[in-house]
Amino acid sequence: MTEQDAKRENKNFVQQAIEADLASGRFQGVFTRFPPEPNGYLHIGHAKAICLNFGLAKQYNGTCNLRFDDTNPTKEETEYVESIMDDIRWLGFEWDSLHYASDYFEQLYEWAEKLISEGHAYVCDLTADQTREYRGSLTEPGRNSPFRDRTPEENLDLFRRMRAGEFPDGSRSLRAKIDMASPNINLRDPVMYRILRATHHRTGDTWCIYPTYDWTHGQSDSIEGISFSICTLEFENHRPLYDWYCQKLGIHHPRQIEFAKLKLSTLLIGKRHMLRMVKEGMVSGWDDPRMPTLVGYRRRGYTPESIRQFCADAGVAKFNGTIDIVRLENAVREHLNAVAPRRMAVLDPIKLTITNWPEGKIEMAKAVNNPGDPSEGTREVPFSGNLLIEQEDFREEAPRKFFRLKKGGAVRLRAGYIVDCHDVVKDEDGNIIEVLCTYDPDSKSGQDTSGRKVKGTIHWVSAPHAAKVEVRLYDRLFTVENPGKPEEGKTFVDYLNPDSLKVITARVEPELAKAKVGDRVQFERLGYFVVDPDSTEEKKVFNRIVPLRDTWGNMEAKGKTN
Repeated sequence: MTEQDAKRENKNFVQQAIEADLASGRFQGVFTRFPPEPNGYLHIGHAKAICLNFGLAKQYNGTCNLRFDDTNPTKEETEYVESIMDDIRWLGFEWDSLHYASDYFEQLYEWAEKLISEGHAYVCDLTADQTREYRGSLTEPGRNSPFRDRTPEENLDLFRRMRAGEFPDGSRSLRAKIDMASPNINLRDPVMYRILRATHHRTGDTWCIYPTYDWTHGQSDSIEGISFSICTLEFENHRPLYDWYCQKLGIHHPRQIEFAKLKLSTLLIGKRHMLRMVKEGMVSGWDDPRMPTLVGYRRRGYTPESIRQFCADAGVAKFNGTIDIVRLENAVREHLNAVAPRRMAVLDPIKLTITNWPEGKIEMAKAVNNPGDPSEGTREVPFSGNLLIEQEDFREEAPRKFFRLKKGGAVRLRAGYIVDCHDVVKDEDGNIIEVLCTYDPDSKSGQDTSGRKVKGTIHWVSAPHAAKVEVRLYDRLFTVENPGKPEEGKTFVDYLNPDSLKVITARVEPELAKAKVGDRVQFERLGYFVVDPDSTEEKKVFNRIVPLRDTWGNMEAKGKTN
């Protein structure tokens, strides 16, 4: 194998197709576009298309446009346009030029008249239901419309009167004249225009006929000089129609290449389902941190770097498949492990009193900000004789391999001292409410001369210095791998995870009281967290991004004590 062959094998099929077309001279450069319809918020699946289109343009020194395919005024809003632009920029990309399909309405209309004049399109009086009936099925051919043989002159007159608003909504349509017996249903005289009186978010009430997606898409690509129209697999059967329009018009003809969608386990990303969840209050909104929208992931605390890396690792496939959500969670863990500063927080506190600590004494413990990056240095954390630790870090009676604190045992306090537990205090119901320990003055972290070795290290906060914060413990929204395919008699609602959000009050080291919205930190030994926009100077709110480990993939490990 030559070096050139080896390099080619390392390219995905989209890159191979692009390079073949460039080598043959079919296209002179790589000009792509990301063409969302502004009818909702982008979800994690769109991130792959964004990364692919913008990434290919960058790789081959080309351009990538952002174009809004705004041909359905009843569902499209400026709010969605703005949110999509924000999401693309948040992911780290910038378009070379901004376009709207509505920019081309006049040109599309002129091209439609051209097809009519040449006998390739006709005005049809069938209703939408009748059109579907005449189209046939996958096993039966369609039937010609009784209006298919109108003359070009009659069709032009009717089409112009459609534009002039002479006919009621839905009473007529313009259809391409292709082949009602085609095995590809998309070629069975597809609708190009429908009559629809609706106010468009950009053109207002200028138009009362609107082009369909299939008629608009390829011609918009052509107008912009796009060389490679990168689409998801559901458009594969639409490609012959894409090609037919370009060929009949004799215009610049981009190449359409399809790739598999990014589908993740446990997620439900259909707009219909997401809209229902928002409207019925199953989530707090489109940016709820449990939602699969990009605004949801942003609020959850995911980083654009981690999402871009995940999309790169997922690769470009020719066949649809499902990727385990753990891969996305691991991507953000890996990035935050490298960049997030460490802080100590106690989510479920129990008192730890050091009985031999000098009364009133306060020390400043030096804690490492990021073990993987010495340049991040250290910070000072107040240490006293009255501490708080996690309930789960203490057992009065513990199994042999429990390496945290137990009665009669010892543990190191992170950046502090080794403590030995000699007793507990219980309430009237027998619940432990306080752990009593002594500390070894010779065991201070960084200055340990005690010679003692202990197997466990736990985190803590000083009770009199700790700040109170709200912590939102987000988890997966659904309890099954594929909530979009419910069992008989059920809907996706039956699979909502009742524990997808728990709100608690936690105690944190005082440094965290200064955190700003968007700051990401690792709560040592617990997970990664971000400061939520609901925060105020008086009350900080932290969202859990991900735990330190995949707790879902290792449910059996929850019973382990080490």
